[in-house]
Amino acid sequence: MNVLDIIDKKRNNNELSKEELDFIFNGYLKGEVKDYQMSSMLMAICINGMTDQEVLDLTDIFINSGEVLDLSSVEGVKVDKHSTGGVGDKTTLVIAPIVASLGIKVPKMSGRGLGLTGGTIDKLESIPGFRVEATKEEFVKQLNDIGMIVCSQSDKLVPLDKVIYSLRDVTATVDSIPLIAVSIMSKKIASGADKILIDIKCGDGALIKDERSAKELKDLMIRIGNYYNKEVRCLISDMNTPLGVCVGNALEVVEAVELLDGKVRNNLYDLCVDIASNMVSMAKDISIIDAREEVIDAINSKKALNKFNEFVVYQGGNIDEMRISDNKLEVKTNKNGIITAIDALIVSKVSSGLGSGRKDKEDKIDYGVGVFLNKQVGDTVKDGDILCTLYYNEVKDYFNIADAFTIEEV
Repeated sequence: MNVLDIIDKKRNNNELSKEELDFIFNGYLKGEVKDYQMSSMLMAICINGMTDQEVLDLTDIFINSGEVLDLSSVEGVKVDKHSTGGVGDKTTLVIAPIVASLGIKVPKMSGRGLGLTGGTIDKLESIPGFRVEATKEEFVKQLNDIGMIVCSQSDKLVPLDKVIYSLRDVTATVDSIPLIAVSIMSKKIASGADKILIDIKCGDGALIKDERSAKELKDLMIRIGNYYNKEVRCLISDMNTPLGVCVGNALEVVEAVELLDGKVRNNLYDLCVDIASNMVSMAKDISIIDAREEVIDAINSKKALNKFNEFVVYQGGNIDEMRISDNKLEVKTNKNGIITAIDALIVSKVSSGLGSGRKDKEDKIDYGVGVFLNKQVGDTVKDGDILCTLYYNEVKDYFNIADAFTIEEV
């Protein structure tokens, strides 16, 4: 087979065989296919899409590019969770300890930043000493010891996704529905969970911009789950407004801790309770109402916060040493009125421009920078009020973040 012929075939919107997909994707993993060739292939997929058979074949190729975790030695139901990424999405940091504190095992492998959205691993690495890597043996041991683990993909587990994930980030191919489905489901299936909850973010600040695409992704991932005999439940959540009040890395960890400490009641809290309730409902085979009562009790009793602290210490982190930049810029309004919208995409671009995100896969992240939203949708403001606070270490170009706030005069 010839790489150029395969790219050309997909460019002309023809279905690729499993052998052709294997040739080019595993060829890239082995270094036999170049970055620019794989970039062309990804763009052809992004433009033309993939058939269901291509998606199932590519998912299988991804899974079999490395090891598959066997969690049979871990007692109890294992429930994994994934969010497709959004502005201020630190839900994993909240949900995993809630669910684990209720006696359910949470095996979680997460990624780094993709496009303008922050990655869970980047957020965790803002905690000094936190180890994001784990061997297969360490993964299983930690699940048995404390009931949860959040780590990066090992080189041995779905290594193909790891290299493709990085390339998608810098080739404007992050929003391809088939590639998103393959990436998510290959990791979830290879991670060995019994049940899988997917939070599909939809809106201007997410990879998925419209409800039609969100439903397409939902249906596709459920079909993949059925193929592998895995129960998959999907929620579609709004991402036109930032999730919570913090966008960055260390800033988002702080907000997650405050939520678990009972100090946060906003759209982040509402979504985390919804997702955690669905996970508990799946694992214990109980109603959403009963599961919700258990989830709220885990927060109010501080069981979830204690589990989070246990988790951080177990993976070597020292949250007391986490630092946010001392350099602050307060952005004020010159209007009087009510905030009716906050543009998540603008907030994300500003935060990324300050250094919290990546433009190239080799870029280093500045963990201590980001945006704190002093005001939220529905708040009344007057001339001179602080809309948000920018935390920075270097003076960089960024959008006028005040434009993110829609204020209707009253």
